[in-house]
Amino acid sequence: MKTFESLYRDYYQKVYAFLNRMCADGDLAEDLTQETFLQAYKSLYKFRGECEVFTWLAAIGKHTYFKYLKKKRLHLDAANLDLVAQNYLKGDVSPEEHVSQKDIEKAVRKVVEDIPKKYRDVVVLRVYAELPFSQVAQILKISENSAKVIYFRAKKMLMEVLKDELEM
Repeated sequence: MKTFESLYRDYYQKVYAFLNRMCADGDLAEDLTQETFLQAYKSLYKFRGECEVFTWLAAIGKHTYFKYLKKKRLHLDAANLDLVAQNYLKGDVSPEEHVSQKDIEKAVRKVVEDIPKKYRDVVVLRVYAELPFSQVAQILKISENSAKVIYFRAKKMLMEVLKDELEM
C-alpha cells in the first residue's frame, strides 16, 4: 500500500496534466485521473516493469478516457485538439484569424476522427502525452520504428487534408 501511495504522489500531476490536455476539462480530468489510479491499483500485479511507470499509467489513462467517450457516446471531437491547431497559428490573433483557427480546429478534429485507430492512438500518445516514440511503441506493442512511421504518416495525412480543406 505504501508503494502505491508513493506512486500516486509521484505521478498524480503528470497523469492529470496528460488527461487535462486530452479532454480540456479540469473536472473531467480529475475524475479520469482518479479512475486511472483506481484501475492501476487493481492491475498493479500485472505491471512487470517492461516500460516506465508513466508510460503504463498514460496507457491506462488513455483507455479510461476513450471508455468514457464511448460510454457517453461522444467522439474524438470532444477531445481537445487545440494543441494541434496551435502548431499552425501562433501569436496574437485577430477576429479573422480566430475564425480561421476555429476552422482549423474543426478540420483537425475531423481528420483525427477519420484516421484509422492505429494512427489515432499514436498521435494521441505522441501529442497529448508527449511520450517518446520508444514509450509509444511499448504501450501499443509495436516497434519504435513502426511508431515513428505511423506518426509521420498520420501527420502527413493531417497536413494534406488541412491544405485541401483550408487552402493553406
